[in-house]
Amino acid sequence: MTQKIPEPVAPGFDLNKATIISLLYIAGFFVGITGLVGFVLALIWKDEVAGTWEESHLQFHIMTFVIGLVIGIVGVILSFILIGIPILLALAVWILVRSVVALLKAQKHEPIADPKTWLF
Repeated sequence: MTQKIPEPVAPGFDLNKATIISLLYIAGFFVGITGLVGFVLALIWKDEVAGTWEESHLQFHIMTFVIGLVIGIVGVILSFILIGIPILLALAVWILVRSVVALLKAQKHEPIADPKTWLF
């Protein structure tokens, strides 16, 4: 199996699909609905980017949203007994770190090594 060489990156900020979704997830901390918009765009665009470096990014973002949604629901339910508050704080950090890591890789046109991982 041959490894695909990343495309050369143009100087400046590249506003590709993976970058747009990362930025929408990060903006979700300030304008709540943008995370959902990013998720919907990832679902819409996933067939368009099949076979490219962006495919792993969109899979990574979809996993981030789904895992975040499930853990967020659990955190909200458990917040009634105060256990959920640290869970929700940790979730926010986890989403932010994953989004920033994806953003940095998207600017270099690097694929996500394992898009289905819980880590980075």
